[in-house]
Amino acid sequence: MGDIDNEIIKNKIEEKKDQTSEEDEEDIEKDILNKVFFDKYKCTKKLGEGSFGMIFKGEYNNEYFALKFEPKNSINLLENEANIMLYLKGPNIPYVKSFGTSENYNILIMQLLGRSLEDIFEERKYFSLKSVCMLAPQMISVLEFIHNKHIVHRDIKPDNFVMGLDDLSQYVYLLDFGLAKKYRSSSTLVHYPMVNKKKLTGTARYASINALKGNEQSRRDDLEALGYVLMYLLRGSLPWQGLQAKTKEERYKKILKKKIDITSYDLCIGFPSEFEKYIEYTRNLEYTEEPKYDILKELFSKVMKRESFKLDYIYDWTTKDELKLRNNNLTMKTEASSQHHSKFKRAWSIKAQYASDLDENNGKFNRKLTNDSNLNIRNDDNDTRGCCGGCFM
Repeated sequence: MGDIDNEIIKNKIEEKKDQTSEEDEEDIEKDILNKVFFDKYKCTKKLGEGSFGMIFKGEYNNEYFALKFEPKNSINLLENEANIMLYLKGPNIPYVKSFGTSENYNILIMQLLGRSLEDIFEERKYFSLKSVCMLAPQMISVLEFIHNKHIVHRDIKPDNFVMGLDDLSQYVYLLDFGLAKKYRSSSTLVHYPMVNKKKLTGTARYASINALKGNEQSRRDDLEALGYVLMYLLRGSLPWQGLQAKTKEERYKKILKKKIDITSYDLCIGFPSEFEKYIEYTRNLEYTEEPKYDILKELFSKVMKRESFKLDYIYDWTTKDELKLRNNNLTMKTEASSQHHSKFKRAWSIKAQYASDLDENNGKFNRKLTNDSNLNIRNDDNDTRGCCGGCFM
């Protein structure tokens, strides 16, 4: 993609959304549902939309996948998202099956998952304390995992956390790496310099105070945003929702002021003190400071123990059919969740997995991503380096 500034990408995405009418979206949806891609994948249902692109349920050879589409002539962000997901392959991150171009669309084919936390929230209006305390350690763990691989997500929100399907329904997955970026050198582990006066990257409702101030994001910002997600799920809303403003910039300023004014105690009043401690800790982390992930996870374990909650991964929304498919393995620890990916090992063998899907269909992956040395990830908004010939922000 060359040297593309983060704000230019973001502005073009927003412009495209403004210019795309509901009729245009309906036409695109009908077009996708009426075609077969790579001569094998047939889409059966629209699942939703990411920060860019539409997502559909697709079927091939009695297997189901999630297919994410963007028009071929648009900014190519999907290939970069696919590359970063391949680099991050691991527990609680959906596996990528393939990427390529077919029928005038760039298409990312990946593991099919269940409903997002936002979808479930809209149905239920709030989550129980037990459900949140079972989700939180998994969510912290997946952030720890990507942070240890030198990546920050920068768009933590309920829409981007999705539950697994069937026998994987106890696990929560992190999605949508379109705004992710590298925050430090993988060789020296030195953070890239702090940059100020940046426009917000992410979602204002959940963004950290520092992100809203225009400061460069690091590990602390993902974790603080997660704290607001947890309180949103528990409370049913956040104090800075619904603020009226004439412009987006004015609304961001009002949200920032409200977040600064409200203390962690006031935000978490009526809930266990561990939530206040989580918010207070993440708000006070320094830019380069390494978070104590284990201590943060232990906060929720303490609540589980004190409330006599059983760690059975039976959430408010868990069905009897899902329980049957878990093979009575409900008490396994979250830290052991990587074991469930053994059934998808073939999808992680890029040479074998992508030979047919990519080479025969003009796919764009042209080399195996095995480690960080093969992934030249953009580390700041003015960097000209690309990720396998492109760049992602």
